[in-house]
Amino acid sequence: MRKITVFMSVTLDGVIQSPSGPDEDSRGGFRHGGWAVRYFDPVMAEMAAKHQDGVGAILLGRRTYEALYAYWPTAPQPNPFTDVLNNSQKYVASRTWSERLPWINSTLLAGDAADAVAKLKTSAGPDLVVLGSADLLQTLIQADLIDEYVLQITPLVLGSGLRLFRDGAPTSAFTLVDTVNTTTGVIIATYRRAEPAAAENA
Repeated sequence: MRKITVFMSVTLDGVIQSPSGPDEDSRGGFRHGGWAVRYFDPVMAEMAAKHQDGVGAILLGRRTYEALYAYWPTAPQPNPFTDVLNNSQKYVASRTWSERLPWINSTLLAGDAADAVAKLKTSAGPDLVVLGSADLLQTLIQADLIDEYVLQITPLVLGSGLRLFRDGAPTSAFTLVDTVNTTTGVIIATYRRAEPAAAENA
C-alpha cells in the first residue's frame, strides 16, 4: 500500500492558507498571503530539496495544480524543483475539470476524491506527497487517509484563515519521528501515524 505524506507550512494557530504569495488564495477576505516567505532559509531549502528528491508521485487539488503549473514548468534555472515537479507523476483530484490536463505526467482523478485517492493508495506504485491543496487535504483527513505529516511550523499567529485541522476532524494519533530547526525559528517536524495501540488510547 502506498504511503500518503502531507508537506505543509503551518502557523502556530494552524493556518495553512496562502503561505507562498498574496494572490495564492484570498478566499474569505484573507489578507496575509505570503506569510511563510520571509521565514525561508537555507535549512528549509535543503529540507525541501531532500523531500523533492524522494518524491514518488504528487497528489494535488485543482487550485494548487493550476498555481504550480503557472510557474514551475518555465521557472528560472537552475533550481532543485523544476525537474522533479515536471518529471514526477501528478494526480489531480477534481470534479469540475473536463479538459485535458496541460502539465506533462498528469492524471485526473475524477469523481469522489476520497474514493479515488483510497483506490490509488491501494494500487501498486510509489508513495504520494500532498503539496498545498487545502480543500483536498480536508477530504483526505476526513477519510483518514494520511500516513505522515511534514510540517514547517512557523512562529507566527495570524488569527484567521483556513486551518490544517478543522472542527470535526477524526481523532487520530501520530508519533514525532524527526525535527529540524531553521535559522528563522521554523521547526520542521515529521509526524508518522502511530501504532494502533497508541491510536486507540488517543
